[in-house]
Amino acid sequence: MAKPAIAVPAARERSVRWPVVGLLTVGVIIAYVDRINLSFALPVMPKTLGLNPQLSGIALSTFFWTYAALQVPAGWVVDRFGVKWPYTIAFLFWSVISAATAGISSFSGLLTVRLLLGAGESVVTPASMRYIGSHFAEKERGFAIGVYMSGTKYGPAIGAWLAAYLIRDYGWQWMFLLLGLGCLLWLIPWVVLVRDGGAPSAASRASGNSLSWGAILASPVTWGTFLATFCYMYFVYFCMTWMPIYFKNRHGLSLTGSGWFTFMSFGGMATIAIAAGFAADRLISRGSNAVTVRKAFTIVGFILAFSEVMGAFTSSIPVTLFFAVFSLSGLGLATANYWALTQTLMPGSAIGRVAGIQNTAASLAGIAAPWLTGWMVQKTGRFDAPLMTIGFFLAVGIGCYVFLVREKYAPR
Repeated sequence: MAKPAIAVPAARERSVRWPVVGLLTVGVIIAYVDRINLSFALPVMPKTLGLNPQLSGIALSTFFWTYAALQVPAGWVVDRFGVKWPYTIAFLFWSVISAATAGISSFSGLLTVRLLLGAGESVVTPASMRYIGSHFAEKERGFAIGVYMSGTKYGPAIGAWLAAYLIRDYGWQWMFLLLGLGCLLWLIPWVVLVRDGGAPSAASRASGNSLSWGAILASPVTWGTFLATFCYMYFVYFCMTWMPIYFKNRHGLSLTGSGWFTFMSFGGMATIAIAAGFAADRLISRGSNAVTVRKAFTIVGFILAFSEVMGAFTSSIPVTLFFAVFSLSGLGLATANYWALTQTLMPGSAIGRVAGIQNTAASLAGIAAPWLTGWMVQKTGRFDAPLMTIGFFLAVGIGCYVFLVREKYAPR
């Protein structure tokens, strides 16, 4: 198994590493709030924007065009310079851009702010995974990643609730302003608390103890992880972008009712992600093989998520809503462990770059899921085809973890 090439953090860094994980978790919650709020604003934005289902899908996916393109460069930046200041600059930039959405008056303006928002948020996951990989051993990494990744689910849950009620009570412009500018307070504890961002030392860089790009890209583990991450996130981004509209159009739920069910789905996923990361760590600390344990949790999570397809075969509102919550919550078994598995199989010197590659796959799903769903709904007038597409991708993801993401294929 590949071993991290990163020194154990000094005692003073160990004393703040859990508070920093807490800040990283809050940071990614804020990032996801800024991503999902547009899903709730679109139905009430001015008709002069000319939005139909297909154009709405494009607007929802635009964020990921720049976000995907900059994942690998962002991974290189944090591998080279650490976490603190790249994250600080990016957070300030994207918060201001999110607030600026309140002033858009055209479809082209909406696309522009979403492109800039994607660029600003591109550093979030590579930086966070770099910090965790630098400061946590294998037997505790699953819980740390579970806590962090819970933020990617609590973010949509909290964002759905906040956006729905802020739009109802104050309007969509004030929703963007309050969520964008209010979150700048996060920068105060971040700048004060974070000291070491996980940047490699000069001696480590000079030693040449770094995995080459060729070795990373030649590994079946890289490509299996890339494809499986796309499949995982295709489902997640369908839920983030189209679930409110799906609940409203197919089942007649109100905006706030859709917000509550979105909250329950992502909240359940986040809670299970933390519990599954902790449970996997306990098994590993007792001597179980880390790769076997994390793969098992991941595959079972994908299997449970497959139950979302039931929504295409029933007209019962309670049954549909149950499986919407159950399937996304079940996928929480995979959430921490599929990211931790990547760090288990890849040397530590490549964590930022590999996280960038993995999150590129997630970002491409963010482009594909909103757009493809919008296109299918425009053509068919129904959500059956989008739900069946989710089932297909989840099956592909299971195959990737069975056949490609294997310890014998890990780069050395």
